[in-house]
Amino acid sequence: MRPGRKKPARARASRLQRTNYKWIYLFLLPTVIIFAMFYVVPIVEVFVTSFTQWDGFNAPRFNGIRNYINLFNSHSFLTSLKNLFWWCVIAMTLHVGFGTLVAFVLFHRPRGWKVTRAVFMIPNVISAAAWAMIYRFIFNDDIGVLNSLIRLVNPDFSVDWFYVSPWAFWSVTFTWLFYAVIVTLIVLGDLLNIPQELTEAARIDGATGWQLIRYVHLPLCRTAIGTSIICSLTSRIAMYEQIALTTAGGPDYETVSLPILLVNAITDYRYGYANAVGVLMFLFGLVILWLVNRLFRMDETDY
Repeated sequence: MRPGRKKPARARASRLQRTNYKWIYLFLLPTVIIFAMFYVVPIVEVFVTSFTQWDGFNAPRFNGIRNYINLFNSHSFLTSLKNLFWWCVIAMTLHVGFGTLVAFVLFHRPRGWKVTRAVFMIPNVISAAAWAMIYRFIFNDDIGVLNSLIRLVNPDFSVDWFYVSPWAFWSVTFTWLFYAVIVTLIVLGDLLNIPQELTEAARIDGATGWQLIRYVHLPLCRTAIGTSIICSLTSRIAMYEQIALTTAGGPDYETVSLPILLVNAITDYRYGYANAVGVLMFLFGLVILWLVNRLFRMDETDY
């Protein structure tokens, strides 16, 4: 067959492909419209109104970068940035590390792994708000389980954990630190998808159990761990219920977060100021997404 006769077939295939694309675009159109209405437009409005003085009732009045200047001159905002930094450090090390450790334990299926899975999974179905209320009773000075156990050794012990510095920060941190079921599920999914041939080849080459984890399994879970870090860090940016229902940001703004500042500003009818906080939260999320993608090379394939 002469090469020139292939052109009509290619042209038909190209026309068919363009026709299929039209149908794809048509079916995607409702999703694009909904996404634009409920995400793109509100985000644009948040950015625009963050440069205004707005009480939510009267028309926004442009005031330049005054809201951002007020933010960076605010003690509570600077404290929230410090808290966010330390919570992010704790999240991407202890929180993600603990969830990854549990994933590897479940993957190797030791004796009692089903009980471990159930015990670890069940508490995570409880909402963050419910856990915050539970921890209020656990850390209660008078009737809390923690202080009651400590008083068995030291009868005079008395600490109101959520309201005394520096314990308030760590008390809030413990309301989410060891509840890493999302991390476990993401990493465990990647572990289960590792081709068995890779593990068998490593064993033939003499790799021990720890070497398998360090040189085979852990590197191949790079993308899952990076995804877990993104989820964990963005959750710390948006952390509200655990703080609002325990310390409300106190004592002396020691446990304040960006969402607490945002909600307080809305309550005070300072919508422009609140949207400035929202813009910074949005930008912090983008920076975290970019950094983790670069550090973990998440755009590269594993196999």
